Amino acid sequence: MAAKPQRESEQEVRSWGFLHVFTWTDARKNAYYSPHSHAGLTTHLIRKGQLTMTYPKEKGSEKKTYTVGHRIDVEAGRVHEVWMGPEGCTYVIGE
Repeated sequence: MAAKPQRESEQEVRSWGFLHVFTWTDARKNAYYSPHSHAGLTTHLIRKGQLTMTYPKEKGSEKKTYTVGHRIDVEAGRVHEVWMGPEGCTYVIGE
């Protein structure tokens, strides 16, 4: 699936009610973000590449990989751990 143009993707995330919206690129192949959380709800709309996420404090949580077009919402305070794919990842973030 081809990603929408960046401006269109950002507008889509705004339409979901997020006021702070921006596109982020993790160009580092296989970048890793240790377990962390955010103060508010965040969303991630994958535009290029992939990311894998898990919730390490939740019993039975498994790693799940998301690719172009997927939306991932992470609730405020929910601890998550993230790995970028072998091509890195570009995604629109809504906060």
